[in-house]
Amino acid sequence: MGSIDFTWLIGGPQGSGVDSGANIFSKVCAEMGYRIFGKREFYSNIKGEHSYFVVRVSDEEIHSNVNDVTLMASFDAETIFRHFNEVPKDGGIIYDSDLDKTTTDEVLTLDNYFKARLHKELESKNKPFTIAGVLEIAKEKGVHLYPVSFREILSNLAEKTENPKLKGLSRLFNVLAVSLSLGLIKMPLDPLLQSINSIFSKKPQIAEINKQAANFAYDYAKSKFGNFPYALTGTTKQPDTILVQGHFGTSIGKMVSGCRFQSYYPITPASDESVYLESHELLEIQNDRPGSTIVIQTEDEISAMGMMIGAALTGTRSSTSTSGPGFALMAESLGWAGINEVPIVITLYQRSGPSTGLPTRHGQDDLLFAVYAGHGDFPKIVYASGDIEESFYDTGRCFNYADVYQIPVIHMMDKFLSSSVVTCKRFDPQKISIDRGLLLDKVDGEYKRFAFTEDGISPRSRLGLDDGVFWNTGDESDEFGHITEDPQVRIQMMDKRMSRLDLVTKRVPDDEQVVSFGVHDYTVISWGSTKGPILDAISILKKEGINIGFIQIKLIHPFPSDYVKSILKNAKTIIDIEANHSGQLGKIFKQNVLREIDYFILKYTGRGMTSTEIYDSLKKIVENKANKREVLSHGA
Repeated sequence: MGSIDFTWLIGGPQGSGVDSGANIFSKVCAEMGYRIFGKREFYSNIKGEHSYFVVRVSDEEIHSNVNDVTLMASFDAETIFRHFNEVPKDGGIIYDSDLDKTTTDEVLTLDNYFKARLHKELESKNKPFTIAGVLEIAKEKGVHLYPVSFREILSNLAEKTENPKLKGLSRLFNVLAVSLSLGLIKMPLDPLLQSINSIFSKKPQIAEINKQAANFAYDYAKSKFGNFPYALTGTTKQPDTILVQGHFGTSIGKMVSGCRFQSYYPITPASDESVYLESHELLEIQNDRPGSTIVIQTEDEISAMGMMIGAALTGTRSSTSTSGPGFALMAESLGWAGINEVPIVITLYQRSGPSTGLPTRHGQDDLLFAVYAGHGDFPKIVYASGDIEESFYDTGRCFNYADVYQIPVIHMMDKFLSSSVVTCKRFDPQKISIDRGLLLDKVDGEYKRFAFTEDGISPRSRLGLDDGVFWNTGDESDEFGHITEDPQVRIQMMDKRMSRLDLVTKRVPDDEQVVSFGVHDYTVISWGSTKGPILDAISILKKEGINIGFIQIKLIHPFPSDYVKSILKNAKTIIDIEANHSGQLGKIFKQNVLREIDYFILKYTGRGMTSTEIYDSLKKIVENKANKREVLSHGA
């Protein structure tokens, strides 16, 4: 029996419960032992515009989405218009039969650019500009169609349960779509009902209504639909596997790492992390790590930065979470933290810029900004995680780096990660150690906060420590923290602070700086969330006898130049893959390694990369059919 690789898509207007439906579907599949990689896409409005969720299901380890959709469940016209072409031969579309005659002009949220492209395709195939027209194209391609009247199902359910209110409950459409899908693929019913209980655990009446609808739709699909070539009846569940959302890694990581203060101003996609921390403020973290994280929502990002720095001066592990526009407002205070050697962690969930850009879409646009943020020279660390599981452990590292080297640390995350739902190994808090560096418990004799030491790191007092009085200023200072403009002291202080960068590359273990997945003639360099689709793509290529190397660069500033040079010495062709327009890692790589990038694979549509796109591009490169710059565009 072959392995399972199945992709399910649900779509609908924003606010119609697409997220809840996808979470139910994901929970059911995870409970039945399958590996999950799910990703949500949505517009930057509250309600009405198109939202969709793609969930990939496999009985093997997966790290990304693919282009093709095995089964699409739609209860609105826009989802069909936008995604019908993603369903390949032998795939399926469950759709609301009441929508058959709907025209493109009747769907007011379809933008003119997309409509023009769709009309051109329909005209070329002599099809009407209707749902029936696009479904004819799908059927001719060999897609299985499963029409069902969602309103009729609700009407029949209302009659069966003697509850007339159910007739008009269109918000149940998402649960109907999920249940029809699970019935079609022969998934057992019990996990579906358990997942609904879990999702609506605090609303038992709503849970009961949803279970009634689910049961009815599930039975409907099993009795009415047939001939679908895919069945997901369950597989062996791997031990210690959990289903997590994108922000769980950093938020739970902060709790376990001893972060006890987080300030933030709401901004997509970073807010989910702070909201999660707020909802668990009273959580006790093991006996040896008592206390909870105080979370403060401030009036803006400038205040969030100032409050975090103030909390850190008390000796409290402190952080903030933001996105590009918010980070821009933090840049001035970042320099203040740098000159005063204040250990802080900024979790930077990137999105597409510049300016407001695509506020709910993905991008790796802020790498150069993070590296060069702040005026003047001061040391900082820029560190990037590649997946949710990794982000948990990296969060602990980032706090240790900040404390040990007494510098700001910018932890790079992004919207691709924040909007993902994945199965991974259960987080292990015992693998996160806490190193506070030279944080003093007492002071003996004369105290100099910025004392010159052999390695350039000064013992650190905290506010309120007896005899540990110290001064902070945004101006240059002497060892006590008193303002000075003496040229010789300026040289000593600048050299003292900047020497931390060399310390970092010397002392941080190599495997925390760069992760090598093998080096071959063709080798990919990348960073952040491209890790998953790259791993899946090179795995497929390996099965075809094509070996592609990959090194994931995690410590981006200070850049581990010598180590990267040594890893890549035998690689003949370097391929940079990242989600921005200019190949920002490629610029840093060239500057530090003094070697040109041979090929770029870039995506800047605001949609995450799929392993299919990367596979296709890498194969073109190996076959010498690629442009130096390959630009990816998949995604609605």
